[in-house]
Parts: sequence; structure tokens; C-alpha cells
Amino acid sequence: MKNFCLHPSSFILFFAMLTPAGKECKHFYSDYNRGRNIEECRLLKNNPDSLPWEAKYCHSCPVPDILRQNACPNITLYGAASKGFLGFGGGVKVEAWCSEYFTDVKNPAVGCGHCHEFRGPSIFDLDTSE
Repeated sequence: MKNFCLHPSSFILFFAMLTPAGKECKHFYSDYNRGRNIEECRLLKNNPDSLPWEAKYCHSCPVPDILRQNACPNITLYGAASKGFLGFGGGVKVEAWCSEYFTDVKNPAVGCGHCHEFRGPSIFDLDTSE
């Protein structure tokens, strides 16, 4: 065991970034290295009209579910945190944009409806009547 050496770059570990609600989200960032305690939602941070991010927004945020249901690379999400009337009805509101067809997306979980219309040839399209 004397000659055993494990170089840090010899393997790659990937940990999913989990929100405080326990969901995986690519917009959530946390850094706990060497005593730091940084948590932020980069989707809300990039929107100047949004309220500052708080951990309670992650529990009702629709973004992790949208990302899990729609893997379209052309969809762009815009989110904003808002407070509701008398503290009720607030949370994260999400809008989506299709960068391929330059259109608003009504239902971000489904997509714009145009990006995946083209379906290439399939084995089921073969004519086997011969």
C-alpha cells in the first residue's frame, strides 16, 4: 500500500444541488465550504424586479417540477418572487420563453408545442406489406 496514490483529478463526483425543500434544481446554488453558508436562487437573483430569495420560497416553487417535466433545451425560464395580499398568495411566479420559435410558453411544464413537432423516421414507419 506504500505506492498507492489517489490523485484528486482521477475521479469526478457529481452531487445534485438540492434545495432546502429537498428537490433538485439547477438554479439553486449553495456553498458550505470552509465555514461558508451561502444559499441563493440564481433564477431570482438574475431578475432585478424580484424580491430577495428566502428559503421558504423553495417549498412552493414550481421550477424543479418544470425542469423535471420539460427537458427542452430551448426553453428559458424567468422567475420572480412576490408577496401576496396580506401575506397570502405570494411565492415564485414563473414565465417561460421559447428561444427557438421566439414565443411565450403558456404551460412551461409542457413546452411551446412547436419544438418537438418534427418526428424523424421511425422503425414503426416501415412498410412491411411486401
